[in-house]
Amino acid sequence: MTWFLISLLGLFAGVVSGLFGVGGAVVIIPGLVLIAKLPQHTAHGTSLAALLLPVGLLGVIQYAKRDQVNWGYAAVVAVGLLIGAYFGARYAGSIPDLTLRRMFGGFLLVISLKLLFL
Repeated sequence: MTWFLISLLGLFAGVVSGLFGVGGAVVIIPGLVLIAKLPQHTAHGTSLAALLLPVGLLGVIQYAKRDQVNWGYAAVVAVGLLIGAYFGARYAGSIPDLTLRRMFGGFLLVISLKLLFL
């Protein structure tokens, strides 16, 4: 049953990613923690591994067909992602699981409040 729910999580995250440009942090990580009962660190690593190819490749093709990709900005953001993900993952390894979960929840809360009330 868990594998089936995880496959639905992937499908839902893909739809959300294509629709809103998000999916990893907002959908996959909480799903892996709540459905699969993964530790927070493992959920983060699993999400990064799952997102490595499918979201970027197929999602960007659809946006590029409509000329809705700024390739220069995408390249600059990609360099930042490359460097930032390395250091973020290194730092995350030194944070206790519960603390990381609370930091993640707080991050999502702040972002959602900003989006709702700006």
